[in-house]
Amino acid sequence: MNLFVQGILWVLDPAHYVGVNGIGTRVGQHLLISLGVLGVASVIAIPLGYVIGHTGRGRSLAIGVSGATRALPTLGLLSLIALIMNVGLIGPFVALVVLAIPSILAGAYSGFEAVDRRAIDAARAVGMTELQIVGRVEMPLGLPLLIGGLRTASLQVIATATLADYVGGGGLGHYIFLGLKTNDYPQMLAGSILVILLAILSEVLFSIVQRLVIPAGVTAGRPQDVRVKSTRSRAALG
Repeated sequence: MNLFVQGILWVLDPAHYVGVNGIGTRVGQHLLISLGVLGVASVIAIPLGYVIGHTGRGRSLAIGVSGATRALPTLGLLSLIALIMNVGLIGPFVALVVLAIPSILAGAYSGFEAVDRRAIDAARAVGMTELQIVGRVEMPLGLPLLIGGLRTASLQVIATATLADYVGGGGLGHYIFLGLKTNDYPQMLAGSILVILLAILSEVLFSIVQRLVIPAGVTAGRPQDVRVKSTRSRAALG
């Protein structure tokens, strides 16, 4: 039987939905880890990105640190932190937060930098304070790029959280590592399928959030492709 079909049948088998290693339990652990990581990383990265984007200070440092963090080998970082903080959930959680911060940070300060300077000057001209400019001008206009950063970080975290089980953190990686140890390839593939489904679900949810959260005026104000087609005929062009 085709291995992919066996993986799907493994996911659909009701026997794999009961007990502490059931799919429901493992999906719940994976979601809990991913949401917790995104929450902590957002609390750190968004305010920092807003400060960098508004003041323009520290941008080079942020880019350098983000680039260096993205270059870190995920499994190596996770193993190192797990060795320092002992095996369990805390090690992979901290490692995933470190990996999620660069995308969110870049989305936050890039969103502010993308705001038309004339809009900020106009806000200052009408007497807005710096705090009002941040809250009423830069944050709404920078929201599309921030949501984009969160979407990217979400995909990275959901995919990488499979490594959490490598150091005893739980999640859907359990099926992948257990299947690898026992040569149960349908189980390995089932774990991968479940992670892919979670990633797709994350994309769909962020698309919905983007439609609901971003003000209509921001969407309407996005630059359009206004290239003017040549009025000359093909014969004339030739």
